[in-house]
Amino acid sequence: MSIKSYRDLEVWKKAMDLIVECYGMTECFPKKETFGLSSQLQRAAVSIAANISEGHARQHTKEFLQSLSISYGSLAELETHILIAERLHYTDNQHSIKLLDKTAEIGRMLNGLRRSLEKSRNEVENA
Repeated sequence: MSIKSYRDLEVWKKAMDLIVECYGMTECFPKKETFGLSSQLQRAAVSIAANISEGHARQHTKEFLQSLSISYGSLAELETHILIAERLHYTDNQHSIKLLDKTAEIGRMLNGLRRSLEKSRNEVENA
């Protein structure tokens, strides 16, 4: 299957699923966190998928790689927010582990996509 759209990328699909789970998790946060941790956690989750799609739409591989780097940074930010939510007892350890397992998988997928793009770019430059 060829990749015609960012929607064909498995990493984007998994990032979209993670957004839904993160929004679900923040529903039980205290109301005082609406514009605090809830918002930050949601924004970090959205940023992962958004940067994958934006990067894919760019004209050059270098720009896509930069967007993937930003996605990876947002992934680390999201992991931190999940751990903060656990420490504040807004979520339990089991839920945190489940989400962190998903972020780890997405991280591996982002790294794999990055390596693939770098390899392709190097092959074109060396041809």
